[in-house]
Amino acid sequence: MSRTRRTAPTGGTPRPTVSVCRGCCCGTPKIPDVDHAGQLAGLRSSLGDSATVRVVDCLDACEQADVIVVQPSAEGRRAGGRPVWLGLVNDPDAVADIAAWVGAGGPGLADPPAILDLYVFRPSRRVQRELGD
Repeated sequence: MSRTRRTAPTGGTPRPTVSVCRGCCCGTPKIPDVDHAGQLAGLRSSLGDSATVRVVDCLDACEQADVIVVQPSAEGRRAGGRPVWLGLVNDPDAVADIAAWVGAGGPGLADPPAILDLYVFRPSRRVQRELGD
């Protein structure tokens, strides 16, 4: 059986994309004591035109709720940046750290604050296959 090698896209968006999961668990009362609407509004307000912030359906990483995925800009991808999955993002300070990092360029262009290492996780191989990255 031959394997097809997947190559990185050459295009991409001119700015990073921040995908905020709002599926079956993320952004719901299942994760109590979190201002989910405020989290999303804070990201949009902090990032303005420096990144695209979008709401996505369930990313199938419910044990990590609330999940945010930061995808690099085209320039960031050319510099070696790859999507970064952040889980258990239920603290306003973590959201502020994500916004500051993405505002500085995000994956491939700026180093994330060291504290974000505590939130980084790798999704299952099945989820990675389904998302194509």
